[in-house]
Amino acid sequence: MQSLYFDGQNVHIKEIAIPIVDNEVLIRILMAGICKTDLEIIKGYMGFNGIIGHEFVGEVVEAENKELIGKRVVGEINCPCYNCSFCRKGMTHHCPNRTVLGIYNRNGVFAEYTTLPEKNLHLVSDNVPDKIAVFTEPVAAGFRILEQVRFNPNDFVVVLGDGRMGQIISQIIKPFVKKLVCVGKHEDKLILLQKLGIETCLIRDCQLRNVDIVIDATGSPEAQSFALDILRPQGTLVIKSTTEMPNVINLSKLVVDEITIIGSRCGPFIPALKALAEKKIEVEYMISHIFPFRNIIKAFEIVQNKNCLKVLIDFTN
Repeated sequence: MQSLYFDGQNVHIKEIAIPIVDNEVLIRILMAGICKTDLEIIKGYMGFNGIIGHEFVGEVVEAENKELIGKRVVGEINCPCYNCSFCRKGMTHHCPNRTVLGIYNRNGVFAEYTTLPEKNLHLVSDNVPDKIAVFTEPVAAGFRILEQVRFNPNDFVVVLGDGRMGQIISQIIKPFVKKLVCVGKHEDKLILLQKLGIETCLIRDCQLRNVDIVIDATGSPEAQSFALDILRPQGTLVIKSTTEMPNVINLSKLVVDEITIIGSRCGPFIPALKALAEKKIEVEYMISHIFPFRNIIKAFEIVQNKNCLKVLIDFTN
């Protein structure tokens, strides 16, 4: 099969054998999405070598459970051992023995086929097209915040970042709070949120203060410092993005203002799929380009353009 392979220095097309893994389901990739983590990996994040990519929708072609064959699926990216103390406590996403699709010790989905345990798979409704279903993983990551933070209807919430995750998170959180503002650098991206009824502000014009909860979807150290400046005492900062470089923040500010920091990563697929099926979360407007797999190198160049939101790879074309 053809794959996009990262050798630690560069990405290139590489032909490798179709994967066959005991007790795992073989999936033909239909569509995959490029995300910020993929871009960080090719800069050195996680020290990963292999096939990158973790956002996908695919069709099951081989499985012990024959009822799955021919079904469209999306897949959770963490593959835990289910035997360690963390797994026994239900903390499977933090299993020290886990592999992570396209990120850590497991080849990803920028290839014609991939494999995952059946436990990781979720069926996609017939009314959800591939180009929408491929957003399931990032939408699930947004829903993780609702599991971690108890929002009060009167809370004042700021989402930092007008990119893909910022757009998704703003839509997810808005129904739960009285006031939400997405702060970003790109007026054209903020206009897209305004069309969805979400208040926005350019960071250069932002005079917000005494915010209850700030959600950082930028991964920028500067943005996190800005978040601490606008948070009220005993406020909460949720950090959603990973970066290759370590971040430095003023720990004294955390102590003096008694700030709570929450790291937030992978989330629940079931509510994400439901929200996409019911069109409670809009994602299609974010699709900037859809490339066939043969043009995936060009796709990676395009997605690094600051004006670009989401780039998808169509394996059926």
